[in-house]
Order: sequence, then C-alpha cells, then structure tokens
Amino acid sequence: MEQYSARVEQRMKRLFQSLSEKDRRRYAAVEADKLGYGGTDYIAALFGVDPKTIRQGLADLDAPTDPASGRIRKKGAAAGG
Repeated sequence: MEQYSARVEQRMKRLFQSLSEKDRRRYAAVEADKLGYGGTDYIAALFGVDPKTIRQGLADLDAPTDPASGRIRKKGAAAGG
C-alpha cells in the first residue's frame, strides 16, 4: 500500500478537522477505499479514528439514500438534549 507524503497528510488532517462528523466519516472512508488493502488502518491512524468509523462511512456511501440528510449537529451540541 502506498502512503501519502507528510505534506499531503497535513492537508488531509486540516480538511478532516473542518468537516462535520458525518462528512469526516465519509471522507475517511473514501480515502481508505482509494488505498485498498491496509487503507482502513492507515487512515484510521492518520485521523485518529476507530476503523469501525471508516467502515460505517463506507456503509453510508453505499446506502441508496442518506437517512440523515439535512440533519447535521452543530459542534458541541449534545444528542437528545
């Protein structure tokens, strides 16, 4: 598996931090998918997320419709609050 340069990793991390929770999950999933075998572990370590988060992102992307469309929580907002 090919790894990204340190410069590209820094840019990816900055982009990742600017995204909503749902978009982070999906972005990580796309990046892991591009890398193929070992990509999930590499991207999970790069972004500091659980590999299950990336697998959920892949499932989100494979779903025919997005059930959470339009429902993005604000940063710091508690669920069920």
